[in-house]
Amino acid sequence: MNKKILISAAILAIIAIVLGAFGAHKLKELLTEQSLSSFETGVRYQMYHVFLLLFIGHYHGISETIKKKVYYIVLVGVLFFSGSIYLLSTSSITGVDFSFIGVVTPIGGLLLIASWALLLRSFINIKES
Repeated sequence: MNKKILISAAILAIIAIVLGAFGAHKLKELLTEQSLSSFETGVRYQMYHVFLLLFIGHYHGISETIKKKVYYIVLVGVLFFSGSIYLLSTSSITGVDFSFIGVVTPIGGLLLIASWALLLRSFINIKES
């Protein structure tokens, strides 16, 4: 599982860096300041969760069950949160009205919060020696 988590983290990092560079160089010319700011928020939160995945992929103080749960919650959370933000913020240049997926963004945010809460609960349950 650790290898899968680490590979996923690396893939999400590559995507975040590519999208961040694309936003900083190309989208800056095409989007409003507000849309660009939203896009950057998606990139930032994606990268934050790359670090979380890297951490759980290396940390041995939590069970494999918790790692697996956090991993899948983070993946879906990033897809829903950042993915929906990417689509919503670029709808003016794609010509596609993605407003119908606006409801997905807060669900993704809640999933990301849930992943951290699950990790917190796991830390609280660690038996100190």
